[in-house]
Amino acid sequence: MHRANVRKLYKTILRLHRGLPDGMRELGDQYVKDEFRRHRTIGKEFVAPFMVEWSEYAATLAKQLGLKGPRSASGHIGRPLPEEKLDDFEGQQIYQLYELKKSIAPIPGEDDGMSTPNSRGNDDAVKNVDRSGKR
Repeated sequence: MHRANVRKLYKTILRLHRGLPDGMRELGDQYVKDEFRRHRTIGKEFVAPFMVEWSEYAATLAKQLGLKGPRSASGHIGRPLPEEKLDDFEGQQIYQLYELKKSIAPIPGEDDGMSTPNSRGNDDAVKNVDRSGKR
């Protein structure tokens, strides 16, 4: 049953991405595929939070896209990341968020693309990642 629910959620998200503009769709599809692949073997204690977060993402995206069909997104897509959620992230998750931010828009002052946030904890990395997606 668990695998069927995960697969259904995965396919639902990819189907929702069809309504995104091309660039957003490509980035979103790749991120979803990577995240679901990375979490194939997670412990049972992580399954429920994983499914809840991705289900909330799918519900939010469905509301934002509306019922107009593929490539119909015209308003604001996404939402700011609440600070309390950031506090729950581990170092690797902060790093992934940072890498996602870099893939969307180059971060000023990083000309070689090799710089990474400090992995000591959230505080140093968060300075480099604006929660609203803006610089």
